[in-house]
Amino acid sequence: MSDKPPKLTPFEQDALDFHRLPTPGKLSLAPTKPMATQRDLSLAYSPGVAVPVKAIAENPDAAYDYTSKGNMVAVVSNGTAILGLGNLGAMASKPVMEGKAVLFKRFADIDAFDIEVNYTDPDQFVECVAGFGATFGGINLEDIKSPECFDIERRLREMLDIPVFHDDQHGTAIIAAAGLINACEISGKKLSDLNVVLVGAGAAGLSVIELLQSMGVDKDKTVVVDKDGVVHTGRNDLFPRLRDQAVKTQMRTLEEAVRGADCLIGLSAAGVVTQSMVRSMAPDPIIFAMANPTPEILPELIKEVRGDAIVATGRSDYPNQVNNVLGFPYIFRGALDVRARTINEEMKIACARALADLAREDVPDEVSDAYTGSRLQFGPEYIIPTPFDPRLISRVPPYVAKAAVESGVARIVPQDTESYRQSLARRVDPTAALQQRVASVLRGAQKTIVFAEGEAPSVIRAAHAFQTQGLGKAILVAREDIAEANMKELGLPTGELEIVNARLSDFNYDYAKFLYERLQRKGYLKRDVQRLVNTNRNVFSACMVKLGHADGMITGVTRHTNVAMNDIRLVIDPVAGGRVVGINTAISRGRTLLIGDVLEAEFPTSAELADIAVEMAATARRFGLTPRVAFLSYSSFGNPPGERTEKMAGAVRILDARGVDFEYEGEMAADVALNPDHHELYPFSRLTEPANVLVMPAVHSASIATRLLKAAGAATVIGPVIVGLEKPVQIARLGSSVSDIVNLAGLAAFDPSAAAL
Repeated sequence: MSDKPPKLTPFEQDALDFHRLPTPGKLSLAPTKPMATQRDLSLAYSPGVAVPVKAIAENPDAAYDYTSKGNMVAVVSNGTAILGLGNLGAMASKPVMEGKAVLFKRFADIDAFDIEVNYTDPDQFVECVAGFGATFGGINLEDIKSPECFDIERRLREMLDIPVFHDDQHGTAIIAAAGLINACEISGKKLSDLNVVLVGAGAAGLSVIELLQSMGVDKDKTVVVDKDGVVHTGRNDLFPRLRDQAVKTQMRTLEEAVRGADCLIGLSAAGVVTQSMVRSMAPDPIIFAMANPTPEILPELIKEVRGDAIVATGRSDYPNQVNNVLGFPYIFRGALDVRARTINEEMKIACARALADLAREDVPDEVSDAYTGSRLQFGPEYIIPTPFDPRLISRVPPYVAKAAVESGVARIVPQDTESYRQSLARRVDPTAALQQRVASVLRGAQKTIVFAEGEAPSVIRAAHAFQTQGLGKAILVAREDIAEANMKELGLPTGELEIVNARLSDFNYDYAKFLYERLQRKGYLKRDVQRLVNTNRNVFSACMVKLGHADGMITGVTRHTNVAMNDIRLVIDPVAGGRVVGINTAISRGRTLLIGDVLEAEFPTSAELADIAVEMAATARRFGLTPRVAFLSYSSFGNPPGERTEKMAGAVRILDARGVDFEYEGEMAADVALNPDHHELYPFSRLTEPANVLVMPAVHSASIATRLLKAAGAATVIGPVIVGLEKPVQIARLGSSVSDIVNLAGLAAFDPSAAAL
């Protein structure tokens, strides 16, 4: 028997690399105060720290004023029910808990820290968490097995004066409740009249049914089915919370229970619901089949027998995804903002109603485009908002905060609702999810992307990932024998990716003819052009895109950017009347910045800077941003004066004359442009909010700025993204990772230049 570990699939290896490189894990800690001088240190620690210590000793609630408690959540688990993997231990749950902490930060700007407790005994676990709980503003319990999770949450809520929330229970319940509110609206039914069947009596299932009952679903019209059948009063194997849902009935099977039912809630296992069961339900049935990864019954099977059904699942590849990320970040955001002592039923119902109300509103074009490429509109296929809807952060927490205040569990009352919403919108810039939004568009478009350096192992892995993730079709430009040998070495199946050998391509002659006609008056002989087509994969790939045999291309992994760009420009021109611009997208702490030009304009003139700003603003809109352009300099509005700062001011005057339709200002120092309060010193500034499009005075300053941000770990940098070419082309940096290549291939398919065409 071999002692060798099993060979990992490319995806499994990518997952390990993602968590290991360049720094292990997904979280880090950053100070919120400067630590640059002796005075800073004396205020942060001894002797200055003694002052808030005394203040908190006199009034413990002052910890919210002088420490980070009010924006901190502990994500706590003992690893007894990790995802769908079962009891693998506390430490094995750490990657999941770190991931949950990342979601808190990404969606609600909450600092969350994972804590893995190595106690499976409920008493020990409760005692441990209660001991450190007051450190945090809230506790998110995660992946704790049923039925112990019910008692653990109840006891901790009683012991701690902060929100304690078991998301596996309540998160699904809240999102499902939002969907059910709207499903009833569409089908003309009332919650109080529904005959509801729940299949799956775990933590999530029982919480769903309990929340629905608190919202008006009649308990006498509810039937719960677990693995042993209908939960009825004659059973003696029920724990207290399940016993509370028992009904007096002769029904014993799911098939019997679902006959004539208005609503079926599934949180059990794949395939337990059949088409005959669906066929037996009442008119306009509501079916939430939420087992993951495979629902109790697939939506397409439901639609085959019941075209009148309203369907939701837990999956992102079907309409109406019941996704917990729609709930827990915003519930905690609202709870923390009013310093709530708990999360009660009123707050959960408020969250559900907020989500239901948002789904009924007109959906902005950028949200529809990012998900389906078609118009999202309230109806059977859209009863729940999409997880990356940028409106969630400013719409849901105010409902939760208001419910906390009105139910008497809030320590403070927030500012007026409109001011609160504006402050929430500033917390999290939704375009930090740029790649997810792009991916959603691509899955609908299915563009063909050429990977020019198709023999490089990292490029092969990226092409395979691009295609298997459903982002589009990948074509490798390579010699077949070398590409296939590398695939076998990587453990990838051969035959799934199309491979094109430039020298042997059926279009070789057409490409050479086209290129010779293009370059013959630029000093190229016919044999020179034929050699380029045969041996230069950038040229060949660009010809594929130019002549319509592919939608876009990605290159740069094995050659410097300027070399790759020179090759591509032999084939592809800039957009008529436009210019080619390189843009780096830097994402940091919820803020997304577009920085350019990082590619072509070494020392641009004022007119060139104005053109760059126009291209970048169009790209910002394509990415879902409202552009606010700042022309950066070492000075702000003439102080101190200088030749280079005058060049930036000149670009502003040119845009004034053009009458463009986006905000712009300059010249400005970077700290002024990014400061939301810069109007205090410069009340005449035309930027209504901090800039998100930064036009640099020269290519070196743009490149230095973004590389410094990335190297210092202050931002995730995507790019350079190339805009302004007549065909979509992206150039990765030399030696880019697989993830970077996939991201840029996605941007080639997305075509950020499209808005400028």
